[in-house]
Amino acid sequence: MKRTTLTFAAWIAATVPAAAQTLDFEALAGNADGTTVGYIIQLFGLLTVLSIAPGILIMVTSFTRFVIAFAILRAGMGLPTTPANLILISLALFMTFYVMAPTFDRAWNEGVRPLMDNEISESVAMERITEPFRDFMADNVREEDYTLFADLAVERGGVETSAEAADLRVLIPAFMISEIRRGFEIGFLVVLPFLVIDLIVATITMSMGMMMLPPTVVSLPFKILFFVLIDGWNLLVGSLVRSFF
Repeated sequence: MKRTTLTFAAWIAATVPAAAQTLDFEALAGNADGTTVGYIIQLFGLLTVLSIAPGILIMVTSFTRFVIAFAILRAGMGLPTTPANLILISLALFMTFYVMAPTFDRAWNEGVRPLMDNEISESVAMERITEPFRDFMADNVREEDYTLFADLAVERGGVETSAEAADLRVLIPAFMISEIRRGFEIGFLVVLPFLVIDLIVATITMSMGMMMLPPTVVSLPFKILFFVLIDGWNLLVGSLVRSFF
Protein backbone atom coordinates (compact mmCIF):
# COMPACT_ATOMS: atom_id res chain seq x y z
CA MET A 1 0.00 0.00 0.00
CA LYS A 2 2.85 2.36 0.85
CA ARG A 3 4.54 1.55 -2.46
CA THR A 4 1.34 2.29 -4.37
CA THR A 5 0.95 5.62 -2.58
CA LEU A 6 4.50 6.67 -3.40
CA THR A 7 4.06 5.68 -7.04
CA PHE A 8 0.86 7.70 -7.33
CA ALA A 9 2.52 10.72 -5.70
CA ALA A 10 5.46 10.49 -8.13
CA TRP A 11 3.07 10.35 -11.10
CA ILE A 12 1.21 13.46 -9.87
CA ALA A 13 4.51 15.31 -9.42
CA ALA A 14 5.56 14.44 -12.97
CA THR A 15 2.31 15.63 -14.56
CA VAL A 16 2.16 18.99 -12.76
CA PRO A 17 4.82 20.68 -14.97
CA ALA A 18 3.12 19.31 -18.13
CA ALA A 19 -0.26 20.65 -16.99
CA ALA A 20 1.25 24.03 -16.27
CA GLN A 21 2.40 24.38 -19.88
CA THR A 22 0.18 26.41 -22.24
CA LEU A 23 -0.25 26.22 -26.00
CA ASP A 24 1.77 28.91 -27.75
CA PHE A 25 -0.60 30.14 -30.46
CA GLU A 26 1.77 32.90 -31.51
CA ALA A 27 4.46 30.37 -32.33
CA LEU A 28 2.04 28.33 -34.41
CA ALA A 29 0.79 31.39 -36.30
CA GLY A 30 4.32 32.63 -36.84
CA ASN A 31 5.25 29.51 -38.79
CA ALA A 32 2.56 30.19 -41.44
CA ASP A 33 3.71 32.62 -44.12
CA GLY A 34 1.53 34.50 -46.58
CA THR A 35 1.69 31.70 -49.14
CA THR A 36 0.34 29.15 -46.68
CA VAL A 37 -2.48 31.43 -45.65
CA GLY A 38 -3.27 32.03 -49.32
CA TYR A 39 -3.47 28.29 -49.96
CA ILE A 40 -5.80 27.87 -46.99
CA ILE A 41 -8.06 30.63 -48.28
CA GLN A 42 -8.08 29.05 -51.75
CA LEU A 43 -8.98 25.69 -50.24
CA PHE A 44 -11.91 27.16 -48.36
CA GLY A 45 -13.00 28.98 -51.52
CA LEU A 46 -12.87 25.75 -53.52
CA LEU A 47 -14.92 23.89 -50.91
CA THR A 48 -17.48 26.72 -50.92
CA VAL A 49 -17.79 26.63 -54.71
CA LEU A 50 -18.22 22.85 -54.70
CA SER A 51 -20.94 23.07 -52.03
CA ILE A 52 -22.98 25.56 -54.08
CA ALA A 53 -22.26 23.96 -57.46
CA PRO A 54 -25.91 22.84 -57.98
CA GLY A 55 -27.06 26.39 -57.36
CA ILE A 56 -24.50 27.74 -59.81
CA LEU A 57 -25.70 25.24 -62.41
CA ILE A 58 -29.25 26.54 -62.00
CA MET A 59 -28.25 30.21 -62.02
CA VAL A 60 -26.05 30.50 -65.10
CA THR A 61 -27.25 27.72 -67.43
CA SER A 62 -30.37 26.65 -69.31
CA PHE A 63 -31.43 24.21 -66.59
CA THR A 64 -34.18 26.47 -65.21
CA ARG A 65 -36.12 26.69 -68.46
CA PHE A 66 -36.04 22.94 -69.01
CA VAL A 67 -37.19 22.01 -65.51
CA ILE A 68 -40.10 24.49 -65.51
CA ALA A 69 -41.33 23.32 -68.91
CA PHE A 70 -41.21 19.66 -67.87
CA ALA A 71 -42.96 20.33 -64.56
CA ILE A 72 -45.81 22.22 -66.25
CA LEU A 73 -46.12 19.45 -68.86
CA ARG A 74 -46.51 16.82 -66.16
CA ALA A 75 -49.08 18.90 -64.28
CA GLY A 76 -51.03 19.61 -67.47
CA MET A 77 -51.26 15.93 -68.31
CA GLY A 78 -52.61 15.20 -64.82
CA LEU A 79 -49.72 12.92 -63.84
CA PRO A 80 -48.33 14.27 -60.57
CA THR A 81 -45.62 11.62 -60.17
CA THR A 82 -45.07 10.30 -63.71
CA PRO A 83 -42.44 10.73 -65.02
CA ALA A 84 -40.62 10.74 -61.70
CA ASN A 85 -38.66 13.77 -60.53
CA LEU A 86 -35.41 11.87 -61.00
CA ILE A 87 -36.20 11.24 -64.66
CA LEU A 88 -37.21 14.83 -65.41
CA ILE A 89 -34.24 16.33 -63.59
CA SER A 90 -31.83 13.90 -65.27
CA LEU A 91 -33.27 14.72 -68.69
CA ALA A 92 -33.06 18.45 -67.98
CA LEU A 93 -29.50 18.02 -66.73
CA PHE A 94 -28.26 16.22 -69.83
CA MET A 95 -30.08 18.68 -72.07
CA THR A 96 -28.28 21.43 -70.18
CA PHE A 97 -24.93 19.75 -70.82
CA TYR A 98 -25.83 19.49 -74.52
CA VAL A 99 -26.82 23.14 -74.85
CA MET A 100 -23.98 24.44 -72.69
CA ALA A 101 -21.27 22.26 -74.28
CA PRO A 102 -19.67 25.11 -76.28
CA THR A 103 -19.67 27.30 -73.17
CA PHE A 104 -18.15 24.57 -71.00
CA ASP A 105 -15.50 23.78 -73.62
CA ARG A 106 -14.53 27.43 -73.95
CA ALA A 107 -14.30 27.88 -70.17
CA TRP A 108 -12.14 24.75 -69.89
CA ASN A 109 -9.78 25.57 -72.76
CA GLU A 110 -9.35 29.25 -71.95
CA GLY A 111 -9.44 29.19 -68.17
CA VAL A 112 -9.22 25.86 -66.37
CA ARG A 113 -6.57 24.13 -68.48
CA PRO A 114 -4.10 27.07 -68.51
CA LEU A 115 -4.56 27.37 -64.74
CA MET A 116 -3.79 23.69 -64.23
CA ASP A 117 -0.68 24.07 -66.40
CA ASN A 118 0.43 27.08 -64.30
CA GLU A 119 0.30 29.34 -67.35
CA ILE A 120 -1.99 31.98 -65.83
CA SER A 121 -2.83 33.21 -62.35
CA GLU A 122 -6.00 32.50 -60.42
CA SER A 123 -7.46 35.95 -61.04
CA VAL A 124 -6.94 35.70 -64.79
CA ALA A 125 -8.36 32.17 -64.81
CA MET A 126 -11.46 33.29 -62.94
CA GLU A 127 -12.06 36.04 -65.49
CA ARG A 128 -11.60 33.67 -68.41
CA ILE A 129 -13.86 31.02 -66.87
CA THR A 130 -16.71 33.43 -66.19
CA GLU A 131 -16.47 35.19 -69.56
CA PRO A 132 -18.15 32.36 -71.61
CA PHE A 133 -21.02 32.18 -69.13
CA ARG A 134 -21.35 35.96 -69.21
CA ASP A 135 -21.65 35.87 -73.00
CA PHE A 136 -24.24 33.08 -72.82
CA MET A 137 -26.38 34.95 -70.30
CA ALA A 138 -26.06 38.22 -72.22
CA ASP A 139 -27.29 36.52 -75.40
CA ASN A 140 -30.34 35.02 -73.68
CA VAL A 141 -31.38 37.65 -71.13
CA ARG A 142 -34.43 39.76 -71.87
CA GLU A 143 -33.71 43.44 -72.36
CA GLU A 144 -36.49 44.45 -69.96
CA ASP A 145 -35.17 42.21 -67.19
CA TYR A 146 -31.61 43.41 -67.58
CA THR A 147 -32.77 47.03 -67.64
CA LEU A 148 -34.61 46.48 -64.36
CA PHE A 149 -31.54 45.27 -62.46
CA ALA A 150 -29.23 47.73 -64.22
CA ASP A 151 -31.45 50.62 -63.10
CA LEU A 152 -31.55 49.23 -59.56
CA ALA A 153 -27.74 49.04 -59.57
CA VAL A 154 -27.47 52.65 -60.76
CA GLU A 155 -29.82 53.76 -57.98
CA ARG A 156 -27.43 52.19 -55.48
CA GLY A 157 -24.34 53.89 -56.82
CA GLY A 158 -23.39 51.52 -59.61
CA VAL A 159 -22.30 52.32 -63.15
CA GLU A 160 -24.59 51.72 -66.10
CA THR A 161 -23.10 49.21 -68.55
CA SER A 162 -24.24 46.92 -71.32
CA ALA A 163 -25.20 43.31 -70.70
CA GLU A 164 -21.93 42.06 -72.25
CA ALA A 165 -19.86 43.99 -69.70
CA ALA A 166 -22.27 43.92 -66.76
CA ASP A 167 -21.40 42.81 -63.28
CA LEU A 168 -22.45 39.23 -62.57
CA ARG A 169 -24.45 40.50 -59.58
CA VAL A 170 -26.63 42.34 -62.09
CA LEU A 171 -26.60 39.87 -64.97
CA ILE A 172 -27.32 36.64 -63.09
CA PRO A 173 -30.66 37.66 -61.44
CA ALA A 174 -31.80 39.27 -64.70
CA PHE A 175 -30.97 36.06 -66.58
CA MET A 176 -32.77 33.92 -63.99
CA ILE A 177 -36.06 35.80 -64.14
CA SER A 178 -35.81 35.77 -67.93
CA GLU A 179 -35.47 32.00 -67.89
CA ILE A 180 -38.37 31.63 -65.47
CA ARG A 181 -40.58 33.76 -67.70
CA ARG A 182 -39.67 31.82 -70.83
CA GLY A 183 -40.21 28.54 -69.02
CA PHE A 184 -43.73 29.61 -68.12
CA GLU A 185 -44.38 30.81 -71.67
CA ILE A 186 -43.36 27.44 -73.10
CA GLY A 187 -45.32 25.65 -70.39
CA PHE A 188 -48.47 27.60 -71.28
CA LEU A 189 -48.20 26.58 -74.92
CA VAL A 190 -47.60 22.97 -73.90
CA VAL A 191 -50.49 22.73 -71.45
CA LEU A 192 -53.05 24.50 -73.67
CA PRO A 193 -54.00 21.42 -75.77
CA PHE A 194 -54.50 19.37 -72.60
CA LEU A 195 -56.80 22.07 -71.23
CA VAL A 196 -58.90 21.87 -74.39
CA ILE A 197 -59.19 18.10 -73.99
CA ASP A 198 -60.27 18.54 -70.36
CA LEU A 199 -62.94 21.05 -71.36
CA ILE A 200 -64.30 18.80 -74.11
CA VAL A 201 -64.42 15.76 -71.84
CA ALA A 202 -66.03 17.75 -69.02
CA THR A 203 -68.70 19.09 -71.38
CA ILE A 204 -69.50 15.62 -72.71
CA THR A 205 -69.70 14.01 -69.27
CA MET A 206 -71.90 16.80 -67.92
CA SER A 207 -74.26 16.55 -70.91
CA MET A 208 -74.56 12.82 -70.32
CA GLY A 209 -75.50 13.39 -66.69
CA MET A 210 -72.35 11.75 -65.27
CA MET A 211 -71.83 14.40 -62.63
CA MET A 212 -70.23 12.04 -60.12
CA LEU A 213 -67.51 10.99 -62.56
CA PRO A 214 -64.43 13.26 -62.43
CA PRO A 215 -63.65 14.48 -65.97
CA THR A 216 -59.92 14.06 -65.38
CA VAL A 217 -60.36 10.29 -65.05
CA VAL A 218 -61.81 10.13 -68.55
CA SER A 219 -59.54 12.74 -70.14
CA LEU A 220 -56.27 11.27 -68.86
CA PRO A 221 -56.06 8.40 -71.41
CA PHE A 222 -56.95 10.78 -74.23
CA LYS A 223 -54.25 13.26 -73.18
CA ILE A 224 -51.62 10.53 -73.01
CA LEU A 225 -52.73 9.17 -76.40
CA PHE A 226 -52.66 12.65 -77.93
CA PHE A 227 -49.17 13.34 -76.58
CA VAL A 228 -47.85 10.03 -77.88
CA LEU A 229 -49.44 10.40 -81.33
CA ILE A 230 -47.91 13.82 -81.95
CA ASP A 231 -44.52 12.57 -80.68
CA GLY A 232 -44.67 15.13 -77.91
CA TRP A 233 -41.33 14.43 -76.25
CA ASN A 234 -39.51 14.85 -79.54
CA LEU A 235 -41.28 18.13 -80.29
CA LEU A 236 -40.88 19.54 -76.78
CA VAL A 237 -37.21 18.63 -76.33
CA GLY A 238 -36.34 19.81 -79.82
CA SER A 239 -38.12 23.13 -79.32
CA LEU A 240 -36.45 23.71 -75.96
CA VAL A 241 -32.98 23.02 -77.31
CA ARG A 242 -33.53 25.15 -80.43
CA SER A 243 -34.72 28.05 -78.28
CA PHE A 244 -31.08 28.62 -77.29
CA PHE A 245 -29.64 28.67 -80.82
